[in-house]
Amino acid sequence: MPYRRYDFGSGVQLPVTAEQFTAALTELAAGVTIVCVHDEDDDVGMTSTTFSSISLDPPLVGLAVATQSYLDELLERQPRWAATILAAGQRTVASRFAAAGRPSARLLLADLPHHRGELSGGLIVDGGLAGLECRTVRRVPAGDHTFVLAEVLAVDYVGDDEEPLLYVRRRYR
Repeated sequence: MPYRRYDFGSGVQLPVTAEQFTAALTELAAGVTIVCVHDEDDDVGMTSTTFSSISLDPPLVGLAVATQSYLDELLERQPRWAATILAAGQRTVASRFAAAGRPSARLLLADLPHHRGELSGGLIVDGGLAGLECRTVRRVPAGDHTFVLAEVLAVDYVGDDEEPLLYVRRRYR
């Protein structure tokens, strides 16, 4: 198996470059989640590969959001939001919510089965592996991202016998 080696030269460890970091972390397979927030004007959503289980008791999840993004700003104002863990057949949904300059989440889901979470008001995509409603309990600056720690308020649904949509080596699998 060929490896890309990174030589730090004289043995003095230099800072990790963005290229090195990206090359290493694209090897890590990640589940794909759609996160949606509703405010009084609109529904905003994004594709995330950083959504993760943090704690069972209490039920907590974590999410990283690009600092200074509109979603980051919205999550600061609106603590309740929804997450859909996508199934393998939902690549199209993931791509829609990952596109730059994307329109309202309502428009992105207009032709797909979805519903609004009762506790969060966030849009939840039907047919995924699971739908969750969450409430932010802490926001932590983390480099060029904000780490959002959230309590799971409700499990909206859990799908049966579906394979997860994964993201690895910059591709959905």
